[in-house]
Amino acid sequence: MKKAQLDELKAQLIKMKEDILNGGYITQKEDLHVTSDDLPDEADLATNVINQQVTFSMRQRELLKLRSIDEALNRIENGTYSECEECGDEIGFKRLKNQPFTNLCITHAEEAEREQSRFLKHG
Repeated sequence: MKKAQLDELKAQLIKMKEDILNGGYITQKEDLHVTSDDLPDEADLATNVINQQVTFSMRQRELLKLRSIDEALNRIENGTYSECEECGDEIGFKRLKNQPFTNLCITHAEEAEREQSRFLKHG
């Protein structure tokens, strides 16, 4: 991979990380706080529980993305950034531009998705 491409992807990763950290979404707490005034009946309680579950899921997804970004930045530093962790083949620039924190080539990413989908269906 050319140095200019690597620099572009590194800048993209840093921007993504800053957006997550500065967005405040991970540390926001008011949507998780519940008072007795907020829950006059069972329907409101159910709605509140669903909203909290959605919030937890979104935060979990952002934290996983943040971890993947940090791992990608570490791979840039140690010179293994554009290598697939499964087969060692080069991950294409177009794929990295689209998802700069990926660590798998398209073949292995699709295989991992199929495995995950199978696990969710039968798990």
